[in-house]
Amino acid sequence: MPRHYRLAAQAVAVILAIMAIAIIPSVIELFALMQLTLFAAMAVLALSLAFIWGFGGILSFGQTAFFGLGGYAYAIAAINFQDSTPAILLAIVIPALFAAVLGYFIFFGRISDVYLGVITLTVTLILFNSVNSTSGDAYKIGKALLGGFNGMPAVPTFNMPFDPSTVLSPEQSWWTTGFALLGVFLLLRLLLALPAGRIIVAVRENEVRASLLGYDPRLVKCLTFILGGAIAGLAGALYVNWGAFVGPTIFSLSLSAEIIIWITVGGLGTLLGPIVGCVLIEYIVAYIGSQQALNSNLVLGAVLLVFVLLLPKGLVPTARDLLMRLVPESKPKTNGPPVQSAAAAHPAGAE
Repeated sequence: MPRHYRLAAQAVAVILAIMAIAIIPSVIELFALMQLTLFAAMAVLALSLAFIWGFGGILSFGQTAFFGLGGYAYAIAAINFQDSTPAILLAIVIPALFAAVLGYFIFFGRISDVYLGVITLTVTLILFNSVNSTSGDAYKIGKALLGGFNGMPAVPTFNMPFDPSTVLSPEQSWWTTGFALLGVFLLLRLLLALPAGRIIVAVRENEVRASLLGYDPRLVKCLTFILGGAIAGLAGALYVNWGAFVGPTIFSLSLSAEIIIWITVGGLGTLLGPIVGCVLIEYIVAYIGSQQALNSNLVLGAVLLVFVLLLPKGLVPTARDLLMRLVPESKPKTNGPPVQSAAAAHPAGAE
């Protein structure tokens, strides 16, 4: 497909996405809107791992560590400040700083990919057990009680910027979450189209060649890891805004496994695929949760096996390949006879 056609199609897709986000509250019920808001928040979390894994080559088994830190940072700041504006900023900054420290020791310490997964998984377990053990009045930050295994209920939800007296309605929360998802998606698409994004992919493909070209793979991976942590922290704030509650289960290993399933189902190496996979899997889990005939974990395991064996590329790459087969590429027209190559015009040994 020619470049200008592709750019036009992308612009139309963005306009349609904006229109869909704007009109959805007027066409669905409140319960469905709240459910869709949750799906959008979790899709932001899916993008955080899809970016660092699919394009940076960093498989983190503990992405919920940054997700949980973002959720708790937002809850603590919102309770103390009674304003969601600085709370959202802290929910992004604190996980990013934590990712910077953790990433420094991992990447500059030249930890192998296998141990990277083990370390991130261990950090998630440490955070889960630490927060789970903070029950009692002694465990509080400012006015915010951590609550231990009971969590932190009645967390203030989003308000208008720097206006705590105006709390967002469910419709406005959906617009905030939906446009946050779209904004993160477009930000990552733009980054990957820039030279910085190509460097990230080049380091994933071959670190030795990237270093020979003058780039430091350790620094590139660390910065990629930090951006993924910041996006996961934003997802944590969006999640807490949806439920007005945060607890230690936000660090759960089952959620870490679900994120990997979302990306596998949607398609690794894409940004749209993880969103599709997240919404699809979350809808299936929500539907299964409304009845007792099937176990959700068993269904998720079966879904993962089916996609790994039958559709290893995932939904979006498979659909894209089918579309490319159905729509033949247009060949450029030539106005004159084909030009011979220099080798064909002057065979070796002719001179």
